[in-house]
Amino acid sequence: MAQRKGVMISEKKRILVVEDSDDGRFALAKLLQLEGYTILEAIDGAQAIEIASRERPDLILMDLSLPVVDGLTATRRIRETPGMEVVPIIALSGHDAFGLGNDPKEAGITDYATKPVDFDLLINMMSRYLSESGSSD
Repeated sequence: MAQRKGVMISEKKRILVVEDSDDGRFALAKLLQLEGYTILEAIDGAQAIEIASRERPDLILMDLSLPVVDGLTATRRIRETPGMEVVPIIALSGHDAFGLGNDPKEAGITDYATKPVDFDLLINMMSRYLSESGSSD
């Protein structure tokens, strides 16, 4: 177990980071690894759907502006996968999610954080959803 400011984090928790920017994905993955998470990575929405379906992560960080399949469409498709209906999906975007013409909650987004990401706020948000969703074995 890793500890951050009094929050216990299971090292078994697997996070899918979906980000098309190599630098952004690398930085977020490294920071999350230091927090004790196991990281899965996808560079576009199509890859996110495939990895989420196969690997069943405990939480997904989903960029909304992605190539191949956008983040909202990828989220809808992930939600159609049996067992993935309740996995927390946190949207990450430099855009206002509601300004994209779609309601992210209707697509299945659990919560939303703007870029640049405040890492402490993101960790607190993730911890809250991971504790609500139970543990992974």
